[in-house]
Amino acid sequence: MKIVVAPDSFKGSVSALEAAYAIEQGLRRVFPNAVIEKIPMADGGEGTVQSLVDATGGHIQTHRVVAPLENEVEARFGILAGGETAVIEMASASGLTLVPADKRNPLCTTTYGTGQLIHAALEAGCRRLIIGIGGSATNDGGAGMAEALGVRLLDADGAQIRRGGAGLGQLASIDITGLHPAIAETETVVACDVNNPLTGPDGASHVYGPQKGATPEMIETLDHHLAHFDSVLTRTLEKSFNDVPGAGAAGGLGAGLMAFLNAELQLGVDIMIDAVNLEERVKGASIVFTGEGQLDFQTAFGKTPVGVAKVAKVHNIPVIAIAGGIAEGAEAVYEAGIDAMLGIVQEPMSLEDAVGDASRLIADTAEQAARLIVIGHSGVRG
Repeated sequence: MKIVVAPDSFKGSVSALEAAYAIEQGLRRVFPNAVIEKIPMADGGEGTVQSLVDATGGHIQTHRVVAPLENEVEARFGILAGGETAVIEMASASGLTLVPADKRNPLCTTTYGTGQLIHAALEAGCRRLIIGIGGSATNDGGAGMAEALGVRLLDADGAQIRRGGAGLGQLASIDITGLHPAIAETETVVACDVNNPLTGPDGASHVYGPQKGATPEMIETLDHHLAHFDSVLTRTLEKSFNDVPGAGAAGGLGAGLMAFLNAELQLGVDIMIDAVNLEERVKGASIVFTGEGQLDFQTAFGKTPVGVAKVAKVHNIPVIAIAGGIAEGAEAVYEAGIDAMLGIVQEPMSLEDAVGDASRLIADTAEQAARLIVIGHSGVRG
């Protein structure tokens, strides 16, 4: 009997790999002889680097980079087995959590550190980049990232503009002759689950600016500066990125990655499915287990459990999702390929206790699922 275990992390408690081990532990109480293949998953957000490194036998590199407010921070990225592919979470270098709440100001924050991570990956010989862009503190259109990769963003006097969303207002020309030469032979895919354009009422500044500390006045300035940035990009590259779906992701970093790295934006879970070869690895399984911290109405829109379920359904394999919590609207996952969902909390307890004891609770829930499988299929034995 083959069982595939492919969960996301349970945010704030266990990583995807730890969740997979916990599910395996519970399953083996009932199916001790089963072949259980553990495949840590993610959807392009927090935990993607660790999940892909764990799933492929890769390793982590750490580097000192420029943080959003231009102090230094230690950031990391993953290199997958074989050394060809790097996985980068922009939040590691340019994330909102790196900026104290009372200092959040997207006029000032920069993506320079994300560019430094990309530069380090290219220097390490990686020629395929997977970049997750969730959780940004920035609204600079990826200008800082481009600068770190050798692009010169110049004002009317030929001087480098200052970093941050405010600096884009000074932009007069873009010189790409110094762009890192390895980019020309590098494939870049970006995990992006939003379709926002670069500017306008649905753009980066208006939709995501407030959570990064932007006031209404700042939002108008930032939006105007991103529109100006796109006009200079259009003049330089003979292509506008303003209305491309996803251009406004991560404060316009989506546009910057498309412009300077010729990146392709994809759903994060689809990138992950391809990177871990999930389609091939589920073949022959009797059942697939997946899961995440909370199942809710959002899960059906491209989150990990549904992505895993869609692959399993190609092969008519039943799917059980285990979750830290099951919230309103979670029943939508039934239409998306998940056959059953189970919450790990079976008795009254505080959130703190549930988070601290997540591995045991996940294992116990997996055991109960396995016992139900035996009841439903009396001929199934480990």
